Amino acid sequence: QVQLVESGGGLVQAGGSLRLSCAASGGTFWLPGMAWFRQAPGKARASVATIGRYSSSTSYADSVKGRFTISRDDAKNTLYLQMNNLKPEDTAVYYCAAKTTTIGKYAYWGQGTQVTVSS
Repeated sequence: QVQLVESGGGLVQAGGSLRLSCAASGGTFWLPGMAWFRQAPGKARASVATIGRYSSSTSYADSVKGRFTISRDDAKNTLYLQMNNLKPEDTAVYYCAAKTTTIGKYAYWGQGTQVTVSS
């Protein structure tokens, strides 16, 4: 069983930065995939960034490339999302997710943290 708890959301002006954290019970070193998703009001949940085991690979949604950076610190059992140059359209609830098999779906989810970017 994996439990994920996000933190670091808040209100920030456009152009500002935030860093989201996701603490994972049971450790992260063995998880083959972790990711950040977000869901804006009235929209479906969408992938923002993904990272493989040992940070072997990362991927980003086109809308955040060059502004967001996903990373994981397996020694601290924590996943991060550094968000720079935030835009109002980044406003959403951000969720941390994890999967326990390489080709499986993301089976474990955090409760979400609200990010609001004012113009």
